[in-house]
Amino acid sequence: MINIIYEDNHLLVVEKPVNIPVQEDNSKDLDFLNILKNYIKKRDNKPGNVYIGLIHRLDRPVGGIMVFAKTSKCASRLSKQVQNHDFKKIYYAVIMNKPKKEKDTLEDYLLKDEKNNIVKIDKQGKKAILDYELIDYKDNMSLVKISLKTGRSHQIRVQFSSRGYPLYGDHKYNPKVIPNSNIALFSQSLSFYHPVTKEYLTFKLDLPNIYPFNIFVGDYNDG
Repeated sequence: MINIIYEDNHLLVVEKPVNIPVQEDNSKDLDFLNILKNYIKKRDNKPGNVYIGLIHRLDRPVGGIMVFAKTSKCASRLSKQVQNHDFKKIYYAVIMNKPKKEKDTLEDYLLKDEKNNIVKIDKQGKKAILDYELIDYKDNMSLVKISLKTGRSHQIRVQFSSRGYPLYGDHKYNPKVIPNSNIALFSQSLSFYHPVTKEYLTFKLDLPNIYPFNIFVGDYNDG
């Protein structure tokens, strides 16, 4: 069942499940974009192809809130907001250890190795910036609230891991990851201007009630 948070003739705001690719990848597994197209086609009994415009991405193991455009005009307008940094994304993550600063801005240059699908810090890469705030610390793990300023591939995972704070359950960048664990990274909030009405919209989800997020339930600030 697809969790639709908001829908009108222009937008579709939904929760992406974990371990589903946003769009087709080398695995050829059914991707979220086609799941949405098939769902709307069947639900609305639409003939022909259904248009769903991809505006931003989430890594395959990451779940949380996403917005899709239902027309090409809206896709273009939302994409421009992303480019102009008017599109705000808030994530929550559980990282190992406690960061030295309760609030900080992390800034790096990230370079993607397309062949191996990994990202490393490299001066030849693209600038990556995020702000974080420490919300709570328990059991040698920290719940952090992250405001993403750039949308680089694997950005949050690499920037924290490179400083000795790998994400819980990150099988790419956490050298001490527990087998079969899921990554503790969640897209919690999106804010943007409606591409037609120009109204400023914010959509939020509660953190997943699963380990390790659930050890912090009631302690995080979703404001």
